Amino acid sequence: MSVITVELNYLFPADSGKACSVSVSSGALTPGQIHFRGSGAVCPVLVACLDANYLSKFSKAPVICKLVGRKVLDGVGQPTLEVEIYCTVKNYEKRICSTVMCSHSQIPENALPETAEADEKERNDSVNTAVEWVNESLNTMLRDLKPTDQCKVDKVLGEYFTKQVERIKEIKKQEEEEEAEATLALTSRTPSATALPGGKKAAKPGKKVTVAERAIPPAEPVESVLCGSLAIGGTSLAIAKAGATISRIPLYLHIARLKHDQDSPKEMTLPLPMVTLLNCEKISPAKLKLVKEVMLIPPVQLSLKQGIERVLDIQKEMMRLLEPPGKAQPGPQQADSKKGKAHNAGKKAPPRALKRISHLGCLITGCDSLEQPLLLMQTACNNIGLELGTDMYLAINCAAHELMDYVKGKYEMLTGMFKSPDEMVDMYVELINKFPFIIALIDPLRKEDRQQWNNICRALGSKCYLIAEDAATHISKLKIDQNINIPMCSGVVLKYINQTKVSDLIELTGLLDGQRHITILGSPDGESSDDSLVDLAVGLGARFIKLGGLSRGERVTKYNRLLAIEEELAKNRTLREANLEFIAFAEESQPEKQPSDVLPPPKRDALPPQLSQPAPQVGSLQLPENSTLT
Repeated sequence: MSVITVELNYLFPADSGKACSVSVSSGALTPGQIHFRGSGAVCPVLVACLDANYLSKFSKAPVICKLVGRKVLDGVGQPTLEVEIYCTVKNYEKRICSTVMCSHSQIPENALPETAEADEKERNDSVNTAVEWVNESLNTMLRDLKPTDQCKVDKVLGEYFTKQVERIKEIKKQEEEEEAEATLALTSRTPSATALPGGKKAAKPGKKVTVAERAIPPAEPVESVLCGSLAIGGTSLAIAKAGATISRIPLYLHIARLKHDQDSPKEMTLPLPMVTLLNCEKISPAKLKLVKEVMLIPPVQLSLKQGIERVLDIQKEMMRLLEPPGKAQPGPQQADSKKGKAHNAGKKAPPRALKRISHLGCLITGCDSLEQPLLLMQTACNNIGLELGTDMYLAINCAAHELMDYVKGKYEMLTGMFKSPDEMVDMYVELINKFPFIIALIDPLRKEDRQQWNNICRALGSKCYLIAEDAATHISKLKIDQNINIPMCSGVVLKYINQTKVSDLIELTGLLDGQRHITILGSPDGESSDDSLVDLAVGLGARFIKLGGLSRGERVTKYNRLLAIEEELAKNRTLREANLEFIAFAEESQPEKQPSDVLPPPKRDALPPQLSQPAPQVGSLQLPENSTLT
């Protein structure tokens, strides 16, 4: 063991008149032996501090000693998983951090009660299994690993998950074989009959049979979620937080270093927030079914703080407009604004609010047409002196996959009004031409309608982001070799759920960056108060972040974290202003040899000329010459 010899010459006590100097030299002395040579009185406290600070550099790096999993509640009262990490630090067990996973439900808003009840039972079983995995198997497997070695930890987690999947497959296979044997034994004891009396007769020629008007691709089977998979994602994220804590750096910087092979980026860009302002109910008495969320996107020239303040002003005016008739007060500029009168002349009355806040943290209202919520937004902005398309932009989450009537083969966009996938594309083109301040559409079509995704991207890709969210729910299905298994689109919404690992997100966002897709980090429906998602979005370099509205504590907590990161980056002079560019998709179709469900990485020399220019900022987007704001 190497020990030190410390020579101290310093002013102690104050009137001794001795010079102040410290020299340190190392030498191989007997273990535990430290030599001190000093002129003047030696301060024991100073010697102890100097000794501890020096020797701590040679102490063993912290390692994981214990994982604790427990069942907690998320922001909507559903059970979810919390994972705590304990490490051995200088021979002492110390709690480092914890993380709470978000729970994600794929049950539509208008699901039957029995469906929701079955989902609740399945979720409860999954959380209980996840707690068991963390406290038993993972607690043993990850012990003595370094929390700073994210790749190794995620590899162990991935291998454990694969084994659990194989085990479940074996159990199901065995059950199917036993069931088949039982069926075969029963059939052998039952006399066969080729025609049973009273059986159904074949349909006569010419008889009408209800079929889809035009064949549409069937819905892809829902990927089953392994019971307990929350343990994988929760543990991986908790390890990342522990690694950042031990390295004494923020989580977003730790994630950025992992993505860039331990090199800290010189500058970082904050993701632009997609702030949900309206949640349009898809159930009666409202007729509009197509729009799930109407979101506001501040222009890039504003700071995040300024953008949030502007969104709050619009929200306040929106609440005033949604007051029941007779209670609404004149807007701040409504009475004397000629511009406001001109814009509002001849418009339909705004929808009535249902006086509720959605689980997304925004206002709930019902609408009777696609234009109604957009005109309402426009009115609210005009009343406070803002102009959509310059001072604020809109994004719409269509959630069209929830609207398909598979008997008719059409989308039910309004109650009783159906449109084919091709008609939906035409409708979106007309909508963006009429309201050019809409710069993003999320899930405008089902992921299975790949040809229509191609058509809408070529028609609107240079004016608007076409984002896939439903297609990116399960990150494990997104990758095929080095390609992205999604329809043609501008980008995807990624959610940190189930068995997703931090390494998966880093690898996938790298692929998306290489293929010029934009990345959006999205908040699941069952959000928790854990704000790690914000650090993930910043560290991964996401273009947007989708957190819901500016209500409900579990969502506001994340906006507060984003504001704190902006302040920290600005203070360190490492904050880079965001810029945006739309992708003009090539008109020619893909080669036949290219699989239709895999996007090839675009070649830079084949990109349209306008993309070789500096990326235009959202705040300076040019509207078409012949467009007018309705």
